[in-house]
Amino acid sequence: MMRFIYTFGIYCYALGVRIAALFNSKAKLMVAGWKHTFGRLALAPVGQDRTVWFHASSLGEYEQARPVLNAFRQQHPDYKVCVTFFSPSGYEVRKNTPEADFVCYLPMDTRANARRFVNLLRPTVAFFVKYDYWFNYLEQLRLRDIPTYMFSAIYRPNQYFFRWYGTWYLRHLKMCFRHIFVQNETSLTLLQTHGIGHCSIAGDTRFDRVHQIVEAAERNEAVEAWLAGYDGHVLVGGSTWPPDEQILAHVREAHGDWFPGRIILAPHVISEEHLRQIERLFPDSVRYSQLTGESGNARVLIIDNIGMLSALYRYGDVAYIGGGFGRGIHNILEAVTFGKPVVFGPNYHKFQEACDIIARGGGWSIRGESDLEEGELKRLMTDPDAYRKAAEACHRYMEENLGATEKILSQVTSKNL
Repeated sequence: MMRFIYTFGIYCYALGVRIAALFNSKAKLMVAGWKHTFGRLALAPVGQDRTVWFHASSLGEYEQARPVLNAFRQQHPDYKVCVTFFSPSGYEVRKNTPEADFVCYLPMDTRANARRFVNLLRPTVAFFVKYDYWFNYLEQLRLRDIPTYMFSAIYRPNQYFFRWYGTWYLRHLKMCFRHIFVQNETSLTLLQTHGIGHCSIAGDTRFDRVHQIVEAAERNEAVEAWLAGYDGHVLVGGSTWPPDEQILAHVREAHGDWFPGRIILAPHVISEEHLRQIERLFPDSVRYSQLTGESGNARVLIIDNIGMLSALYRYGDVAYIGGGFGRGIHNILEAVTFGKPVVFGPNYHKFQEACDIIARGGGWSIRGESDLEEGELKRLMTDPDAYRKAAEACHRYMEENLGATEKILSQVTSKNL
């Protein structure tokens, strides 16, 4: 009965996406991706030899998968790699990645689609990342006895697995995964309490990924030229939204005596309208694309492109992470791995790393302008000893959480494939 209800819900969702595709560009991309997946898969260089399948919901989950994917390829160069995405934000960015032999949208999770997809792909092993559970696909993998793993997973008591109606879903966790690698003790205890023993703590592979980013990051000559001759504090605003930018502009104007004298601002949305809005808030700004040798007098640098932010945190003393006045904060680890204390808005509780860094003294949450004016940012900018302790807390946190990839692949040995 539950399978019927689940699959009926999938059909309803697919219908909703097709209707939305009439006026929504992302939905249109998804529908087009579904249409061509099976034809492309039939001609793809996967499914004939040994194949590993990585499924990621979106771009963020793919970034979590990359350390495991690349380490697996290094250990098993004879395997073909298939990567599937659910969201256009992942597929459209990584559809041509050299890290995979084939990349596609995952067709909607109907029994017919799942059976056809798995029959064509014929994976030797499958990995799912963090939380994207598609139960018809999982069932088809189980029926074929294909080793299937979930990693970087987090479980909470209020998830549907553990509610009164969740028995059917919980059974799939018990039956369909060879092993579940969780991020923390709470998740492990929750699974074990519900009779799932094939699980262990491996941590979050994002730590390994951001460490790789830092190791590979090149210096930015244009930004260094803009900062040349300046010896004051620098704040990096990462993935900011209008509420974040308004707070920073207000506090900067009111407290120029201690507020960082230079700001590198990387907005989450780089539409022309948003960029102009930022320029009105910060009249002494310059866009990165317009930097010249004469831009040294500009005190705010607006990053008007995608992909640079992670490497720019090295130039800051402290990072303000955006999104906390909306649905949730963006990635703090890219700043923390450089040893930069972080400040962010109030909507952070679903992010384990944010809770952890607050507890360790390397990060702080604000509820508005007054918290930023009188809180830790001021202390960090005026008390060198307080800053040193916060930066050390960030470094220790990263060092203690590296190694998830090695823990995962040490259990996924050749005898388990």
